[in-house]
Amino acid sequence: MRDAIGGVVNLVIIVVFLVIVSGYLAFNVNYTKAFRVKNKIISTYEQYEGNCGKGAGNTPCENIIRNYMERLGYDQTVNLKIDGADCKYGFCAQEVVANPGTTLEKTKVYYRITTQITIGIPIINNIMNGNSTFQITGDTKTFTKQ
Repeated sequence: MRDAIGGVVNLVIIVVFLVIVSGYLAFNVNYTKAFRVKNKIISTYEQYEGNCGKGAGNTPCENIIRNYMERLGYDQTVNLKIDGADCKYGFCAQEVVANPGTTLEKTKVYYRITTQITIGIPIINNIMNGNSTFQITGDTKTFTKQ
């Protein structure tokens, strides 16, 4: 009887270990996707100097970003909301004034890009008390606003 109980305990330890490892791998894969998408959005915004359109549109900049997200398998239906930011396709772009209060005739701005990952594993969600979303943020270089 002692061996049967020891076998069950070993099996439980193995299952818990597998759940933890699979949760970590799922998080790592999703984090890598969100990080790559953020970097691509930043490079595309820099290429077009921030002229990627506000709201839903069909600009070349947005098409490049959406095509990259589709190729990578990034979830574009992420419900991401940030105050003062233009949120669409699963990311937010917030225009930030780099030189507030100056008397220059041309304002310098940069964009703060935010992507989000969500871990959808129920056991991991229970461990984290339902807070299984993480945001990844990065900034573009500074542009002179036209």
